[in-house]
Amino acid sequence: MVAAAALLRPLFEERGIVLPDSFRIACGWPLGRQSGTTGRSHAIGQCFAQRASKDGTSEIFVSPELDKAFSVLPVLVHELIHAADDCVSGHRGPFRKMAITVGLHGPMRSTYAGPELRARLNALSTELGPYPHASLDASQAHKKQGTRLIKVVCDRASHGYSCWTTRMWLDEGTPTCVCGSRMSEVTRRR
Repeated sequence: MVAAAALLRPLFEERGIVLPDSFRIACGWPLGRQSGTTGRSHAIGQCFAQRASKDGTSEIFVSPELDKAFSVLPVLVHELIHAADDCVSGHRGPFRKMAITVGLHGPMRSTYAGPELRARLNALSTELGPYPHASLDASQAHKKQGTRLIKVVCDRASHGYSCWTTRMWLDEGTPTCVCGSRMSEVTRRR
């Protein structure tokens, strides 16, 4: 992404937009997306103002959900505009003017590349080669743990005694009921 930003710099210069001398770009979860949450706010990019960084450098994050250059590059252009504005204007005023000038279309909170910019980004992605990242599905990061306990019941139907145990102990052998009868594992319905 750093190479892409360097190759995008002339696009901004042609349009009279001054990018900061230095900024950092990383593939990482925008704030609020780390836990795989979904919903109204589904940011795929985020720029932090220079004042937020200890060394005064703009920090840009592009979501690891994206895995193709044609989807990453428009997000990078959007976030570079925030870096040029040092995150002062949000998605209004100067940000909007710069976004339209470079060829971004749509609502300013969720822009996409217009035809001219798309053609330029496609050529750039060919020059850069494949995006070296596979898409991450944050919802897979924290799977709900299934129960570890298995119910066993007394084989004497009239007795009704039951208890819970783990697979490890069932592998050692089925427990014996307090009445002395054999116990059996209850199969769970899904």
